[in-house]
Amino acid sequence: MPTAIIADDEDLQREDLRRMLAQSWPELEIVALCEDGHDAVDAIARLRPDVAFLDIRMPGVSGLEVAGASAGACRVVFTTAYDSHAIEAFGLGAVDYLLKPVAQDRLAQSVARLREQIGSKVDSAGLLQAMAELDRRLREGAREERIRWISATAGSTIKIFPIEEVLFFESDSRYTRVVSASDEGLIRKPIKELQAGLDPDQFWQIHRGTLVAVRAIARARRDELGAITVELRAHPEQLKVSQTYAWRFRGEVLMR
Repeated sequence: MPTAIIADDEDLQREDLRRMLAQSWPELEIVALCEDGHDAVDAIARLRPDVAFLDIRMPGVSGLEVAGASAGACRVVFTTAYDSHAIEAFGLGAVDYLLKPVAQDRLAQSVARLREQIGSKVDSAGLLQAMAELDRRLREGAREERIRWISATAGSTIKIFPIEEVLFFESDSRYTRVVSASDEGLIRKPIKELQAGLDPDQFWQIHRGTLVAVRAIARARRDELGAITVELRAHPEQLKVSQTYAWRFRGEVLMR
């Protein structure tokens, strides 16, 4: 019996897709309904489904990042509200997409394609290529104004950090640390809100609560258990990379 997970941060969207799949693919077993990308990464690693239906935009970890972290583990179908300009990237054939709101006849087409593909090897290289192209198109079409500076507090002092001097952001449940080579401060804005105003080519998310400036990375080290730690060029702190974001360092030379 084929298995699948559905990942979407909207309850109604998850339930609608599960209901429609029950009609189009009765023998498909939905083994997990995931509310965010972190849950999806864990579900794919734990349950090894044949298919993952992933919303492209989810808080914390996007569908693109879930697919990157799990490349080759299963077939991927993205659900998206984006227009055809962005989703032309899916023409590469490694993945499929469903445009929201999902139409039953379009879902039936995707199901027919998946039935033919299940059992064959996933083209992980093609998947990563399609993801990179889609990410590029989405960023080109973005209209958010980029953050140019950060106003952060340190006790009773307000400090101004030009964005080009920030090395990394690190969040807990209440505050986000803004760290430069020689100073730091605190802001109340969470990581997921910061990301909307940062250039994803300049700042990488490497952990649930950590964004790091790519220019600040000196090297990445992998320990004997496979855990990756990032060392910075101008700061003594070392930053942990979660398994969700380890794909960012695939193909790179890692110091052991």
